[in-house]
Amino acid sequence: MSDILQALQKRILVLDGAMGTMLQRYNFSEEDFRGERFKDYPTSLKGNNDLLSLTQPQAIADIHKLYFEAGADIVETNTFSGTTIAMADYDMEDLVYELNYESAKIAKKVANEFTKANPNKPRFVAGSIGPTNKTASMSPDVNKPEYRAITFDELRIAYKLQVEALIDGGVDVLLVETIFDTLNAKAALFAIEEVKEERQIDIPIMVSGTITDASGRTLSGQTVEAFLTSISHIPLLSVGFNCALGAEQLKPYLQRLSHETEFYTSAHPNAGLPNAFGEYDQSAKQMQALIEDYLKDGLINIIGGCCGTNPEHIKAIADVAQNYQPRQIKELA
Repeated sequence: MSDILQALQKRILVLDGAMGTMLQRYNFSEEDFRGERFKDYPTSLKGNNDLLSLTQPQAIADIHKLYFEAGADIVETNTFSGTTIAMADYDMEDLVYELNYESAKIAKKVANEFTKANPNKPRFVAGSIGPTNKTASMSPDVNKPEYRAITFDELRIAYKLQVEALIDGGVDVLLVETIFDTLNAKAALFAIEEVKEERQIDIPIMVSGTITDASGRTLSGQTVEAFLTSISHIPLLSVGFNCALGAEQLKPYLQRLSHETEFYTSAHPNAGLPNAFGEYDQSAKQMQALIEDYLKDGLINIIGGCCGTNPEHIKAIADVAQNYQPRQIKELA
């Protein structure tokens, strides 16, 4: 933990951009997703991006490399859907440990190469822990408001397996991200604490929520302050927001967060809002100007990009971030 803490005290750290956006460029076919190993698999596998860590590992390594070359200090593992819950869509629950472990190893190998080349700028790997495709605090059925598609315990068990594999694969940080339901996130945090206790280890934890619309709330109905209160019982490395909104729309919520927390703060917004075709067309230069407003106001310690961002966006963000001091935080008691 000390390495990343030391780096955070000195400068604003840059997180990578979107993995999915970069993978779309490859235009992988069903056969590419399957590779040799899964060529006879009974279910369709196209769209299972996490699987590409096994079937197209070079592509994943190359994407990490492009983000590091653009100036990222931290890359996220290709494990956003790496739980038994999300992998059930592809009947691949049995592969979850291997997917997370291999994804972490790929990212760590690339990070080590960059750190070795420039020891003054150590590079880090964040184990990406997504929200799953089920929610523990709301019913997916409007006619049965009492119904829940998943329990806290089921989430905890699924997250625990993912966490163990990511740690075994060598991640430096765990990133619980794109949180739309805080109860899901609490299950992930509970699982992390369990693993830490069982293994007698400490690993830094980043938490990143998602403000879903102009109401300024998460999907499960929490304000910035309520979200913060719900997850602040655990000593976190950072807390922040990502996805759903562009940098401009996210700023007021980051301001509130920054004033309310003693943790480091992070943001990785989308490249603006999606257009009529669901595509993101905010340029790197446009996004850079909006991010610079965060930096001028001293809101941020870790900054990156989410949907629609690519190495160009990250380079623009890294270029401007080096001109500013990181947000100052109060000493934790």
